[in-house]
Amino acid sequence: MSIGSLNLFCRVRFWWPEYLFTSMKTIQTWNEISENGAPVHSIAYSPDGSQLVAAVGDKVYMINTMLNEVTKKLRGHKDTVYTVAYAKDGTRFASGGADKFVIIWSNEGEGKLKYSHNEAIQCLAYNPNSHHLVSCATSDFGLWEPEQNEVKKVKVTSKILCASWTTDGQHLAIGHYSGVISIRNKEGKEVSSVVRKAPIWCLQWNPSREEAFEVLAAGCWDQTLSFYHLSGRQLGKDKQLRFDPCSIAYFSNGEYICIGGSDKKASLYTKDGIRLMTIAEESSWVWSIAHRPNQNYICLGTNDGLLNVYQLLFNTVHSIYQNNYAFRESMTDVVIQDLVTEKQIRIKCKDYIKKIALYKNKVIAQLSDRLYVYEHDGNEEDPQYRLMEKIMKNLECMLLVSTSNHIIQCQESALHMYDFKGVKVREWTLDSSIRYVKVVGGPADREAILVGLKNGVILKIFIDNPFPVQILKLNVGIKCVDLSASRMKLAIVDDNNQCMVYDLKNKKFLFQENNATAVAWNSEYEDMLCFSHNGTLSIKTDNFPVHQHKVAGTVVGFRGYKIFSLQMMSMNTIDIPHSATLFQYIERKEFERAYQIACLGVTDADWKLLAVQSLMGLNFAIARKAFVRIRDFNYIALINKFEKQIQQKSADEQLFLAEIYAYQGRFDESAKLYVKAGHPEVAMDMLCDLRRWKDAKDLAAKNENNQSINLRDLILRQARSAEEDHDLRAAADLYQAGNEYMKAIKIMGEQKWLDNLIDLCRTLQPKTDARAIATCAGYFRKQDNHQYAKEAYMKIGDFSSLMSLHVEMSKWEEAFDLLKTHPEFTADVYLPYAEYLCNQDQFDEAQIAYKKAKKPVEALKMIQKLGFNAVIEHRFRDASYYFWQFAYETISLNKPTSEHCNVSEEEKQDRQAKFEKFLQLAKLYYVYSFVRDYTELPFNSTDIRHLYNISRYLLMNITTETPYNMSKVSIMLSLAKLSTQLGDYSNARLAYQKLQTLRVPKHMRDEIDVQSILIVGKPIANNESEAPICYRCSSRNPSLNEKGDRCTQCDHPFVRSFFSFDTLPLVEFELEDGLSDEEAIKLINIDPVEDGNSSKSQWREDTSNENVQTLSFDDPEPVQEETMNGGNNGKMIIDPFARALLDLSKRRVVVDRAMLASFHKDEVFVVDWGETQVKKKFYKSTIPEIQITRCEACNSFFHEEDYEFEMLKGQGCPFCRTNNKQAATEEPQPAT
Repeated sequence: MSIGSLNLFCRVRFWWPEYLFTSMKTIQTWNEISENGAPVHSIAYSPDGSQLVAAVGDKVYMINTMLNEVTKKLRGHKDTVYTVAYAKDGTRFASGGADKFVIIWSNEGEGKLKYSHNEAIQCLAYNPNSHHLVSCATSDFGLWEPEQNEVKKVKVTSKILCASWTTDGQHLAIGHYSGVISIRNKEGKEVSSVVRKAPIWCLQWNPSREEAFEVLAAGCWDQTLSFYHLSGRQLGKDKQLRFDPCSIAYFSNGEYICIGGSDKKASLYTKDGIRLMTIAEESSWVWSIAHRPNQNYICLGTNDGLLNVYQLLFNTVHSIYQNNYAFRESMTDVVIQDLVTEKQIRIKCKDYIKKIALYKNKVIAQLSDRLYVYEHDGNEEDPQYRLMEKIMKNLECMLLVSTSNHIIQCQESALHMYDFKGVKVREWTLDSSIRYVKVVGGPADREAILVGLKNGVILKIFIDNPFPVQILKLNVGIKCVDLSASRMKLAIVDDNNQCMVYDLKNKKFLFQENNATAVAWNSEYEDMLCFSHNGTLSIKTDNFPVHQHKVAGTVVGFRGYKIFSLQMMSMNTIDIPHSATLFQYIERKEFERAYQIACLGVTDADWKLLAVQSLMGLNFAIARKAFVRIRDFNYIALINKFEKQIQQKSADEQLFLAEIYAYQGRFDESAKLYVKAGHPEVAMDMLCDLRRWKDAKDLAAKNENNQSINLRDLILRQARSAEEDHDLRAAADLYQAGNEYMKAIKIMGEQKWLDNLIDLCRTLQPKTDARAIATCAGYFRKQDNHQYAKEAYMKIGDFSSLMSLHVEMSKWEEAFDLLKTHPEFTADVYLPYAEYLCNQDQFDEAQIAYKKAKKPVEALKMIQKLGFNAVIEHRFRDASYYFWQFAYETISLNKPTSEHCNVSEEEKQDRQAKFEKFLQLAKLYYVYSFVRDYTELPFNSTDIRHLYNISRYLLMNITTETPYNMSKVSIMLSLAKLSTQLGDYSNARLAYQKLQTLRVPKHMRDEIDVQSILIVGKPIANNESEAPICYRCSSRNPSLNEKGDRCTQCDHPFVRSFFSFDTLPLVEFELEDGLSDEEAIKLINIDPVEDGNSSKSQWREDTSNENVQTLSFDDPEPVQEETMNGGNNGKMIIDPFARALLDLSKRRVVVDRAMLASFHKDEVFVVDWGETQVKKKFYKSTIPEIQITRCEACNSFFHEEDYEFEMLKGQGCPFCRTNNKQAATEEPQPAT
């Protein structure tokens, strides 16, 4: 190792890591080949970049970008998919293609919605600020949003090729095959247009919100790229591409543009259209290109079915000279920034910049095939750099540095120097590769360069001298070199990451540190340097230990308290306070050197520490300078006071120290010294000013004999003063300390200081301060702080207010716990609880709560609203159940056992009317639910005969106005189809004829027209087995009766099973005058006496033969009774009830006591709603062999086997959902 001489004047640092030799490159990170080589027409990323969707052939690929794999291949389209687009919230995306359909998918790949155009879908675009979707076809475009039920379509005169929304989502640009660019508002109205001579195949608005106005980039098939304003005005001239652009995408928040097309490449351009580089070369046309949001990834889709993802790596091109830092921005601009003031000057080179060199007032920019030399114009107010020279040579190099009048290029082990005309002046060939270059200054044309070589040699080269001078030789390669401010010390970092410091004057080795990557001296302090290693910056000062800062990056400069650090690709200015070094000098009592360190840059707290320590050390000069720096005039006045007392020899040492302690914040020591000096009142004033009330009280207790101390009066006086000065927090504390609790509570409550208020509340006594505690609770309640309010109310035992608090803040569990011990609050709890449950959609629990609150009317309103909502949502079976519940609960209010039965007769009649109306609605919606399932669902398990009966039942019961949301078209169409299947062609013809008079939806018209023609060819004869029979008059009825569901002969209403809806053999009868319902029921329940003329058949068993046991059935001889005409030649009547049935002269069947006594109770059914306003109805089965049962809750009739089967399934009554247990109690099951 040897050390040579070094004579330097000024210096400029250039540091170039090897990884910055290449400024930009691309890496392919993932690729996928489509099935059968299908073209990739369109691609789109989700807003967070986690998912990529691609239009590949007739499928939509879903790709997880985190795992780089295809997760799904969606097959919703029947033809080629041309376009995909992702919504702004990332929850859905859309696809469209040649099958003329647009499909809205969830981000999980589930199809949500589908609509069509008349031609193939060419492109899709989601609005970036809303859920609006524009879908563009050949001759029109559509605007869709989730809130609308239809797609608004706008006709156009030319085929649409592309579309894009502006950043604010207010305007839409559409590119046409005719070369027109149409700019429209979000309602679709055209506001401006641009006309070109070739198709506009791709366009995109700049997504950056930092631009002054919206800019549209358009790719035209005249092989140009052009830019336009929102008004349609062109920005600049056309940029020649030399290929047909097929896709365009902005990159890096609008800083760059990626374009792919017929040249089989994806190329990178600036946002102004200047070509920078080729991202990738493919084997066929690049149809689609997309940028992954917030990342430097680009995805390409090609015509031969390739999906490729590339990562773009940008390296920083920069140079540094003293405080000035030059770096490349947007690939074509040079920005010169003052690292101290952060002021910037921009140079627009309008070409791809490869290298930058900065020296004094000159900037050298190496472009793609030439070099530009710029010079500062010297204007201090508006500084600019002007172009000085153009060197039209392609001078490729590894490193580029500059001096006053020359350019120096580094090539491996050689340095080449050119003047600003491009003429080569000198060349130095060195013994080893160059690792480090630094221009260390000097006169113009005689500057010196400090060079570190790979073989460990450090050279000094004067540019006017062809011979380098060796100043130091190490055994390992050099990574970094720097000189101290006085040029007397040299710091080196070698390849072993050892930082070594040498004294060049005395030729001595001074210091060594391991694991260093770079080093820099502080240009403003001789004995301070910084070196970086392992994510830290270490500062070494004098002979003190190294002080470290956890800051990532590599140090390249050190000036005062600012360290210039290169972190990856950016230069950072880091402020490093020299507090540690300052503390070390203060500990040594070296206040002068500590002051020099403070001048480099420390915090105000460090300045104050230096000032105070200097003051305590009686170094008034340094103390005064430090206090002047932090503008602490009180301390300056104190220093003046001390100096004056010292001059007058009247200084009291204890008071002197007490005041210093007080200024330092050491108030305990200060108070003790004041008391010791005989001035306790001064200590009291100080403690009161500091709000240290406890210490003040302790001091007062210790000096209670001192008449000048009255603590409470002093506290209250200061409290009022603080309140007048709007220092409310201090005022509240003072009022509390002075036992003025109400004033303190008022301030804390109005200022919402709840934590302070609860602390005060906890100190109060319930017996003496109940009013204050209640006031605290009121403030807590006003601010919705349940826990604090509860604590306050519990403390004073105000359970009424506590219950009100629980209810108000929806703390129901605590309210019910309190209700267990205080049942008098039942009504106050359950009514608001029911309203709360309604808001939470817990309607079953709300109904129970309303009942417990004795508010059945509110429960009825809730049930009615649920029913109407179910109808609106087409949940007709739920609507039926809710309407049944409403009817049942309404009529239950009239029951004698009800608490609400004591109302006027008019109100009872109104309840009865509502009961009948909603019961009928419940039945109709229940029946209609089967029809809707039959017409809407692809599969249906209901028997077609049941559906046939249901359709007829609905048509015969809807005689006036059709209930809301019930489609008469669906009912009639169901009847027509079912009649055709069952051979009832007459009804089918009638149904199709009626359908012609109704307003039929468009999608049903063709089917109805075809079926109307086909039914004409069916036989005229009907299937008579389907015609209903009246069990009162035994006459056969037509399938449909315009007067309703009743017999056309005797007008007897049909009774139907509410499962199969076929006619049951039940006949309604009425009681004769004078016969009450109760007496009739008693007679029915009496078993009839069997006589010899009984029509019952007899079973006989014969066991005479011991080997054979015989069971025979014998019918007795019938007994003739008189006929209706008085003779015995007519039909034999064996039953008085049957005689009454055939008496058609009476509209209703009337029975007497004898008939009732002869009835078997199993054959008679009583419909009883348990309320006097609703008359009981009596029915008798005319065919006892048919087993019939009645639901005890809803009084609906069923075939017994059907009803029992439904019960076994656990679903309860098919109509009212009531099971046997509920039927016994006559309580309906709450709706679910």
